[in-house]
Amino acid sequence: MNLQQFRFVRETIRRNFNLTEAARSLFTSQPGVSKAIIEFEDELGVKIFERHGKRIRGLTKPGVQVAQVIDRIMREVDNLKKVSDEFARHNEGGLVIACTHAQARYILPRVIPAFRARFPKVRVSLAEGSPPHLAQLVLHEQADVAIATETLALTPGLASLPVYSWEHVIVVRPDHPLAQLKSSEAKAITLEQLAAYPIITYDHAFSGRTTIDEVFASKNIKPDLVLEAIDADVIKTYVDVGLGIGIIAGMAFDPRRDPDLVGIPAGHLFGTHVTRVAVKSGVFLRDYVFVLLEMLAPELTRDVVTDAIENNHTN
Repeated sequence: MNLQQFRFVRETIRRNFNLTEAARSLFTSQPGVSKAIIEFEDELGVKIFERHGKRIRGLTKPGVQVAQVIDRIMREVDNLKKVSDEFARHNEGGLVIACTHAQARYILPRVIPAFRARFPKVRVSLAEGSPPHLAQLVLHEQADVAIATETLALTPGLASLPVYSWEHVIVVRPDHPLAQLKSSEAKAITLEQLAAYPIITYDHAFSGRTTIDEVFASKNIKPDLVLEAIDADVIKTYVDVGLGIGIIAGMAFDPRRDPDLVGIPAGHLFGTHVTRVAVKSGVFLRDYVFVLLEMLAPELTRDVVTDAIENNHTN
């Protein structure tokens, strides 16, 4: 058996058992992948994949165990490469940050310039997407870290740590009735008051939208959701043109940046949320990744992160 066979098996699983897609991602031929897998199964003496004719349908019971071993072996092979890079090219390399639009737009601009100043030879890339997609990018080692509020803490194989907490904010135009409330009234705004107006907020996968739905449902209130978006800037744009009131993440509202809108804190309605950073359990992290994590949150020291990775836990 050899590493190429391991790669073929791992990529076939990652591509949802599609040999054509696996071959394309590995820059080889589909018959070559199929032949290598069959030879590997013959050498092991067990079938790894369930088949229907020539099509692979899933993993056999022993195949599940084999896949786990292969994943550990390939992770250690990748770790060897990272160790080599760390000592041969200490402050050079690449860093892929998987993040939601909110993190890319409102949080990372405070971190990446300082990171680039310290590591000018590190190529930084942002991979934006939904939290479930970000988790998969890290699990498949297509990204080094992921930053999001949802999903990361619930994904097996990831070690996730808290970065910061936040609350939702209601955004309205200055001429809106809610903007005329006194400070004490705004702090006590109710779900019933919000439900009296059309609402614009996030898509279900982003920025605490699930909590928003659950809170309304708990009071048997059905809000008039007229628009959903993954981007707070889009929500604010449609609030500004009078489509409705917006419910966005607190970090996405800044009175200096959004002078044409009024923000009303809504933590008393929708609670506090925690944005987390995640890395794959068991991986070797380059020094500059540890520095990035500590820039995101000072309490994420090397010891704290290393403990989370080695013990495969989430705080």
